Amino acid sequence: MNTLQENYYFPLDRYISQERMDRLRDFTRGKETPLLVVDLDLVRERYELFQKTMPFAKVYYAVKANPMDEVIELLRDLGSSFDVATRYELDQLLRLGVDPARMSYGNTIKKRADIQYFYENGVRLFCSDSFEDTQNIAQNAPGSKVFFRLITEGTGSDWPLSRKFGAHSDVLYNLALRARDLGLIPWGLSFHVGSQQRDIGQYDDGISRAKYLFTCLQDEGIELQMINIGGGFPANYVDPTLPMETYASEIKRFLHEDFGDELPEVLIEPGRGMTADAGVIVSEIVLVAKKAKNGLYRWVFLDVGMFGGLIETFNEAIRYPIYFDKSGKSEEIILAGPTCDSMDIMYQNFRYRMPHSCGIGDRAYILSTGAYTQSYSSVNFNGFPPLQACVLPASQ
Repeated sequence: MNTLQENYYFPLDRYISQERMDRLRDFTRGKETPLLVVDLDLVRERYELFQKTMPFAKVYYAVKANPMDEVIELLRDLGSSFDVATRYELDQLLRLGVDPARMSYGNTIKKRADIQYFYENGVRLFCSDSFEDTQNIAQNAPGSKVFFRLITEGTGSDWPLSRKFGAHSDVLYNLALRARDLGLIPWGLSFHVGSQQRDIGQYDDGISRAKYLFTCLQDEGIELQMINIGGGFPANYVDPTLPMETYASEIKRFLHEDFGDELPEVLIEPGRGMTADAGVIVSEIVLVAKKAKNGLYRWVFLDVGMFGGLIETFNEAIRYPIYFDKSGKSEEIILAGPTCDSMDIMYQNFRYRMPHSCGIGDRAYILSTGAYTQSYSSVNFNGFPPLQACVLPASQ
């Protein structure tokens, strides 16, 4: 049995324990790939870490990151609230017995009928960033609490969330005034610094801009009660980040510097930071080929690619740790997926290594893939089914 350190170019025990790797191998032996396997114990550990390091914040898990029933049920039982993006996610949460009082409709792009559907099902907390959307909320969810999303640049993040979401401070100032006139309750402000944010100072910028609006609106008689600092908390990919404890202590300092000792209600919306490290995609090598007689690198085609759940490898933005289950001398490779689309190349510039002894039918384990993989996978492209997922049985 290979150990994690053999012939590998970064320390795999930084990502997965030998015990967990052995359990994963045993559990998936003979199972069809590709298969996402999620360890709920690690989701629990991450939730408890958020609770321990950020006791001043209420967790609203971003369902879109990993909507597996088992993940939702675990977080429900641990006491999490939920950031909900669509009526389909709402239906799932209701089916699983989540109280609507523990949900927010965090999507700023929504149909009037969907706003009404959320309202009729008991949700009373909505996010907005435009006059038109706020008007729709007033008409279809009267008297609800509304928080307004600030625009950010996403600088320093691996997967920015800028331009499409949020509005500038002057827009939100007038939006809060308008919401009050429409009978809504201007409740707070939110921002998102971008997913997998490596520059912790971006939280400082968002918090300080929120504080400015808190003060300006207070002069107009509006007492905002909440600040939602979104997600951006890190997963454990190839490029290192600071530990969660550092994020938490710095964010706490930023909040107290701007708001003093009495903080407003603080919300966080972890998605990637909650579930990514709990997941491993087990994949199979479909083909290993050289494209030219004197080509420097072999192409390695896996049975999972950009359309099967690894869309965040677009522009090589997210670099997952990948472990090949063979030993021996390694070589640099190009990694691609199985579909008939030339875009389906995961890594061509950043060089991964693979033992030269690996060949067709051998397995690759793509680590830290518990977030934004199955939920991103295509429905039927080239006839491939969506990425299958299951839970890793607990150790005996």
